[in-house]
Amino acid sequence: MSALNEKVKELSDIERSLLSLLSSVPMPLEELSSASLPIDSVRRASAWLTQKGFANVSEKKSEKVVLTADGEKALAKGMPENVFLETLTRLGGKASFADLEKESQLSKQEFMAALGINKRKAFVVIMQGLIQETGVAKEQETFSEQNSLRDIADNKKVSQEVASALQRRGLIEKKEFVERKIFISPQGEEAKGLLSSLQGSRAFDVEAPVPSIFMGKKAPYMQFLSQIRSKLVSLGFQEMFSPLLVTEFYNFDVLFQPQNHPARTWTDTYQLKHPKKGSLPSPKIVSAIKAAHENGGKSASKGWGYDWSADIASKLMPAAHGTAHSARQLVQGIKVPGKYFAIARCFRPDVLDATHLIEFNQMEGFIVGENLNFTHLLGMLRDFAIEVAGAEKVKFFPDYYPFTEPSVQLSAKHPEMGWIEFAGAGMFRPEMLENLGIKGEAIAWGMGIDRLAMFKLGIKDIRYLFADDLGYLRNAKGVLV
Repeated sequence: MSALNEKVKELSDIERSLLSLLSSVPMPLEELSSASLPIDSVRRASAWLTQKGFANVSEKKSEKVVLTADGEKALAKGMPENVFLETLTRLGGKASFADLEKESQLSKQEFMAALGINKRKAFVVIMQGLIQETGVAKEQETFSEQNSLRDIADNKKVSQEVASALQRRGLIEKKEFVERKIFISPQGEEAKGLLSSLQGSRAFDVEAPVPSIFMGKKAPYMQFLSQIRSKLVSLGFQEMFSPLLVTEFYNFDVLFQPQNHPARTWTDTYQLKHPKKGSLPSPKIVSAIKAAHENGGKSASKGWGYDWSADIASKLMPAAHGTAHSARQLVQGIKVPGKYFAIARCFRPDVLDATHLIEFNQMEGFIVGENLNFTHLLGMLRDFAIEVAGAEKVKFFPDYYPFTEPSVQLSAKHPEMGWIEFAGAGMFRPEMLENLGIKGEAIAWGMGIDRLAMFKLGIKDIRYLFADDLGYLRNAKGVLV
């Protein structure tokens, strides 16, 4: 079968219908429209036939004078100056400004323009504060512009002087129109001759490439965070409130971190410039934390042995770690036994590289109950890294945090980047729990969930999680935790 036969067999129904109507005489698209072939179908089919070389489209640009919205209104309801005169006549040929404006129902702008026009033509005068007819108005003069609007609406010509006056008043405007006509091409004539023999049969290439459709969806990383959240909730964890800004009281003091600790300086944390201070909880809680720092409080500890300052504790800062939200939850009250978590935005001065960010997410959590020990913590961290993150190997290293003892660092092996620090964890110190009146033990962790996502999404650079690369975002597949 010839190539032309193949092209004709692939024509759609509307293309075949339009092709059968075409001739060598150019015809406007609107004339080819019918009940069975609406104008939108004609436009689509004409574009497709032109692309395939079966038809040609000619375009002719022209300029036409048309009525504006104000012109349409004036044609329907009358020119403002005519409405003005008609109303004045109805009121007895004499009326006050207020009465005439109200009765004419003209806008303030239309009323003043109509008054000016009629005064210039000497159709009205103002005497003793009243508008009065002069009696010199003639119908053919009064309604001449109204008649011109009707002529323009009927595509009749008007004088240049009248047209300029109407255009200055914003009643008419010039618009450019494009008339498109379509006519058959020599190849189209051949194709038209084949239509009858191929009637009812259309070929479809089921292997032809189709355009990609990119449906709206969450970014891969946001999908991952939602799945982590859902999984923790299904395991009985309660999500904690995790604001972007906290006081140093929650970020450090409740966590038994002394106020002269190097980590509290500007080189390791950010400080809020305005406002500088936030509110502290009840005096009872503040006194308990003060005692813990100064002498150990109710615990067997001797504390840090310095004069604790509520003023320093009230300073505001962007949360430096997710454990600040655990501190808030401990102060507000918890259930024993209980499980709590937060996916929190954290901020630290750091050097940007493939595994470090200045602004990052952390998955914070703790479990409190009777008879919990360090082995429970290690087992939970290992299972989470392997089952959720998909890490092949994990390692534990001794570590130090002011608020946990013993403390541990978890590292996991990335298939391409090697060993990466994954989480810090430990047992909350008695100085924290006992001074807040909490009985039992608590295992706690702060996990770099951005790094966790790197494992799961197969990303080499942590910064790519927040990239605006549409190619990646459109084609990245979701992950199942």
